[in-house]
Amino acid sequence: MSQEFVLNLAREALTTALLLAAPPLGLSLVVGVGISILQATTQIQEQTLTFVPKIVAVIVGVLLLGSWMLNVLIQFTLNIFTNLSNLVF
Repeated sequence: MSQEFVLNLAREALTTALLLAAPPLGLSLVVGVGISILQATTQIQEQTLTFVPKIVAVIVGVLLLGSWMLNVLIQFTLNIFTNLSNLVF
């Protein structure tokens, strides 16, 4: 197991983690900014107003993009199992 192989594997793992985390985090960010603008314009300071729409948006995003996220994770896992012979001395 060479140093380049370990670095490549770590980079691929981080890239996969970022790809899987980006859609829910992006949806939460967009909904949060929208709710913040709504609260600033209407001066409503209700605490639950910020959390419930974000949770709903993340759940809907995971439901819509779940198959793509699962395919990315399966490809990463298959790549690990394919290169398993390189991991063992």
